[in-house]
Amino acid sequence: MRSEFTDMHAFALWPASHGGLLHLSLWPLPSRRSLRHHHHHPLSISALFPHSQFTNHESLPSLLDSFSIFSSAFPSYLETMPQADLIRETDYPHLSDHICLDYSGVGLFSHSQAYNLSSSSHPSPFFTMSYKSASLKFEVQYGEQDTGFESSIKSNIMSFLKISPEDYVMICTANRTTAFRLVAETYPFHSNKRLLTVYDYESEAITPMVECALKRGAKVKSAIFSWPGLGINSRKLKKMLGSRSNKKKKKGLFIFPLMSRMTGVRYPYLWLKMAQERGWHVVLDACTLGPKDMDTMGMALIQPDFIICSFYKVFGENPSGFAGLFIKKSSHEVLETSVLARSIGVVSIARARSTHSQSGDEDMDTRSFSGPLSSIQKAEKNYDEGEASEKKEAQSEIVEEESQAMVEDNAGREEPDQDVEIELRGLNHADSLGLPVIQTRLRCITNWLVIALKKLRHPNSSNGNTLVRIYGPEVKFDRGSAIAFNVYDWKGEKVEPALVQKLADRSNISLNCGFLQNIGFSDHKYELEKNRVLEKRVIGIVSSGSRKKESSDVGISAVSASLGFLVNFEDAYMFWVFVAKFLDADFVEKERWRYVALNQRSVEI
Repeated sequence: MRSEFTDMHAFALWPASHGGLLHLSLWPLPSRRSLRHHHHHPLSISALFPHSQFTNHESLPSLLDSFSIFSSAFPSYLETMPQADLIRETDYPHLSDHICLDYSGVGLFSHSQAYNLSSSSHPSPFFTMSYKSASLKFEVQYGEQDTGFESSIKSNIMSFLKISPEDYVMICTANRTTAFRLVAETYPFHSNKRLLTVYDYESEAITPMVECALKRGAKVKSAIFSWPGLGINSRKLKKMLGSRSNKKKKKGLFIFPLMSRMTGVRYPYLWLKMAQERGWHVVLDACTLGPKDMDTMGMALIQPDFIICSFYKVFGENPSGFAGLFIKKSSHEVLETSVLARSIGVVSIARARSTHSQSGDEDMDTRSFSGPLSSIQKAEKNYDEGEASEKKEAQSEIVEEESQAMVEDNAGREEPDQDVEIELRGLNHADSLGLPVIQTRLRCITNWLVIALKKLRHPNSSNGNTLVRIYGPEVKFDRGSAIAFNVYDWKGEKVEPALVQKLADRSNISLNCGFLQNIGFSDHKYELEKNRVLEKRVIGIVSSGSRKKESSDVGISAVSASLGFLVNFEDAYMFWVFVAKFLDADFVEKERWRYVALNQRSVEI
């Protein structure tokens, strides 16, 4: 929302239903001083569109009217506007043309910083990454001897995340997928046989980790999520974690995110403590968290064995970057030496010495850092065949090579570059806003959007079919800033999520698609919904003796919108307006012909 809304004489627009139309009456908004006294007592949520439904996308209230209604119901949002809107307007001007709802997370730099540091019309690359052949154990023991640019980056990030360098070592990996796979390749599943995950959706990072763990003999299980709210089925998860008896014998690896990046469900971090008390090594997946969410984590109490967090470059423009794998120093002894792990993603970060073209920079940052293909294939062959002698010899060579590399590095190390500091303005902006402002802002926008989407209904529908179905929590004080949903046509048939995503992209709105899974219908009153809601998906062909059969799973393909701390009310409103266009029964067909008319590839329907 533009900052002029905070300076104008604002009015709350209270809707009332009359003859199926929306009527608005004027009421002055309280002053900012009075808002501060009522910060925790917002107007009733029922003030938003009471007794009103929208059946025509052209009848939606205007942006200004909608903002007035919104600010009446969520007055605390006004408190966040001056500082947050100034940051957005001065450092992220590109967001005025692009509504970024496909990722949130932690951004390192700002848009203006990228272009101001560049001598051309292309953004500065800031840093370069190169593949480094090293084991995790070696990195934990000797990696902290690094000085200069990479050390400065790591120090800034650990300070931002409130992770103590006294307790943890940070290792940079090409992306979060490789970070998870590195843990799976070096964790001793031969003795601690279990892998327990907590994801209500298919994760592109967790799937390779599970495949690796299965290959190494692990027994894999997943938490179950109860329909319809998709919260953790506590009874079943407690049973999977087991009892507290014989804590010294480690059960395995427990992978836990604090929030679903698809549905926005938040999970109590005390599950981590419970797993530790029952003899599990724990991995905190912090990739799902927004900036500053770690501030309330209570790291001193929990101290996971591993923490994984990803960092992209610029919000809304350049999602390339790297991931941080944080290993607790007292837990590094559990890690094993792995031939294959040396080839799958540890990277070094160096200052970019020259300005590259944008396309060149993207090629560099998104390339594979998994090493020479022949080396990977050879390592996998040795691993797959279980050739113990070769493996033992290779592991000995690893130790010798790394020790020699360390000696040579120390002998030939140049004096560290004194000019190693780099401003991580993206992190600084989140720091300057602070967690209370960020959480208030996102909570207000997310809850308004959930309510607004549910007010869209198809016209002339005998059973009042809603346009949108939202999965997971609805309006809650502590819900996360992600919404999983599907759009349905007037006949009640789901519009393919990929198509919704493509059409949103045409409106400069970026969305995600995903697959919700591990859903349980333990409550009998929802049994009838089970067959109607879940869909079967073929994921491949597997061999069973001389026969081949389909491998499939069940779940819900859905669209997801993730709100980052730079998202404002105008973004949410424009997204609402886009979704409302599906109330037009001919909208999809019109868009398909529009593609043809513009001589572009048609959308597959």
